[in-house]
Order: sequence, then structure tokens, then C-alpha cells
Amino acid sequence: MSNDAPQDRFNWRARRERRAFLALEDGSIFRGTSMGAAQDGVGEVVFNTGMSGYQEILSDPSYAGQFVTMTYPEIGSTGINRADMESRRFFANGFIVHADNRPSNWRAEESLQESLVRSEIPGIAGIDTRALTSKLRDQGTLKGYLSMIGEVDEADAVARAKAWEGLDGKDYAARVTCEAPYAWDPDGVHTCSWGMGEELPATDLDVVVLDFGVKWNILRSLRRSGMNVSVVPASTTAAEVLALKPDGVFLSNGPADPSAVGYAATAASELLGRVPMMGICLGHQILSIASGGSTYRLKFGHHGCNHPVMDLATKKVEITSQNHNFAVDMERFDKGKVEVTHINLNDQTVEGIRHRHEPMFSVQYHPEACPGPHDPTYLFQRFRDLIASA
Repeated sequence: MSNDAPQDRFNWRARRERRAFLALEDGSIFRGTSMGAAQDGVGEVVFNTGMSGYQEILSDPSYAGQFVTMTYPEIGSTGINRADMESRRFFANGFIVHADNRPSNWRAEESLQESLVRSEIPGIAGIDTRALTSKLRDQGTLKGYLSMIGEVDEADAVARAKAWEGLDGKDYAARVTCEAPYAWDPDGVHTCSWGMGEELPATDLDVVVLDFGVKWNILRSLRRSGMNVSVVPASTTAAEVLALKPDGVFLSNGPADPSAVGYAATAASELLGRVPMMGICLGHQILSIASGGSTYRLKFGHHGCNHPVMDLATKKVEITSQNHNFAVDMERFDKGKVEVTHINLNDQTVEGIRHRHEPMFSVQYHPEACPGPHDPTYLFQRFRDLIASA
């Protein structure tokens, strides 16, 4: 189990004694060896197609409630370090890999195994992640149960996976948001050190970020764009936001079902037209709902850093980082008020919108790119320009 000596993690004879299995709600069983915390768990099983960035993925609050399957087979070689964290801790419910490797990178401060144990997150290694990914691609996202300690048999594990309430209709943003307002890196020390000592621009704008599960590199990107950043909890009302007298309001990424955070859509609708706004991922979905749209669940979601997105105005294609299980229904928009600006070239889903009459735009993907490509980083400058022109 995960309490074995660290050197046993890479001893194949010892691994055979640490049996674990993943049970899916459709009755499928994937057997492997335990890694991470010695505890069972339930979660929504998704796959991520990124070849790197497992630390940023695990520390992305948007993965709360999910078992993340890495399609890249070799995981763990770069270890874990404080500089690459995207939030205060790991948020995924569980981690699924083909090969769990020992760290061999000079930046590593601890191993993936040690971090999972410290974060109380179970994991499983040694399974056929290609077969699991194919199943999720064909059948859609499935609920799962990770058996780590041997007290639940396979039939009972399948029953527990089926019985789990899942993520639909559940407000996970309230579970991952900050407890109290705070100023993000007002002296630029954290942002600068992360960026290898780059010179930051002077700040001349004040932006309030509604935290539904914000990634730190979004906050870094706003700070690098010359903005003072104040972060407030997800439940903050429009009146409370406006009392801070912001030049702009940003709605962050976050986990689970956008329809479950009705209070956020209410706040967004009350802010619309009173202050320039930008949203990313869950923030994009909330702004879409506030503008008269709706959302629906994707078959298996978009999780990875290689999704092609077209800007419909310029016809340019960006390679983007994405993490979402829900999408915006473009047919529900009043086309006289809202314009679809970006689409996904894999499945034609909505990737960006803008309001035709009010200073607001949003994108479904992650322009802060951690992990992922840097094609869309211009969007933070677009937010500055929107504020300046409002």
C-alpha cells in the first residue's frame, strides 16, 4: 500500500502485493497497483490527452470530483515542486496512470507518490490507460470507485460507483473557492519569481476576480498585464463587487456543473453593462447563462492541451488548453445580443462569445496555458483594451 517504504514504490515484486482496482458503473474492472493515499474513493472518470503538466492538472481546482486518467503512459518523472502549483493544493478525487515513475528532475522537491499521500488522494498505476480512454471515448464519462485497501469486493465497488451522486447539479465551486477576499501578489514578488525575474509593468487598473476555482497562472497573467488583482469568494454578490469600485471583473474557471451555481449567474447578470467583464471556462459558461444562454453536458468532455479553436473573425486557429465537461448551447442565444466568436474545430462546440452591446467577452479554453500552448495569451491584453474602451 502507500505506506510502504519509498524505495518499494519502484520494486515490481512489492508492487504485486499492493493490488488495487478501478470499478466503473458499467461493471468494468481495471486492476493495477495502488499509489497515493491508502483510502478508497469515488469520482467521475475523465481522460486528459496532455503529454506534460500532471502537477498543474492535479492542482487545478476544476478537477474536483474527478478521477483523472493520463493518456501519456509515463508519469512522475519530473516529480513535484512548489513553483509549478496552480492552486494551494491538489483537488482531483483520484489519479490513474499507466506507469508511476520515480522523479529524475533537478527541480523536483518531492515525488508524485509523496504528494498524493500528503494530499490524501488515492491513485492506481499499471492499468491499460489506452483501453480505459477508448471506453470513455465510446461510452462517455463514467462514474468510478477506486479500491485501495481491499475491504470492498468488485461487485460492491461497481454498486458504489453507480450509487454515487456524481457531479451533475452539484455546486463544486463553493467547495474550492477561497474562504475570504485577498489581494493577489500586490508586490509582484510571486509573479516575478515564477517568471524567472521578468520586469513587471506598473499597475494602473483594478480588477476583481470571482473565484470559482481560479488557477494561479490566471492571476499571474492578469498581474503581468498591469492589473491589481483582488480575489473574492464565489458567493460574492454584485453589490459587494461594485463596492470595491473595480475597473473590470473577471470570472474564473472552476469545477462541475455551471447550472448549479445560479447565484453566480445572478451576480453576473447584475454586473453586465455596469463594468467590463471577462470569463474563462466556468466563468465563460456563467456569463453565457447570464446572457440568456444555457449549457449541456459533453459526452466525454475536453481535457488536454492540444484542442484546435478558430477565431471566427480572423479565421486564425489557436491550439488551446482545455478542461471542461459542459459546453454552451449556441442555439439558445439571442443573436442580436450575443455573438459566438470562437468554435472548437474538433466538434464545433462554442469556445468564445462576446456581448454585442455591453463590454463583455469570454472563452471556454485556458489562455493562461498551464499546462498548454501560449497561442491565446493575447486575450489578457484584449481584456485591458476592453476596459480602456468602456
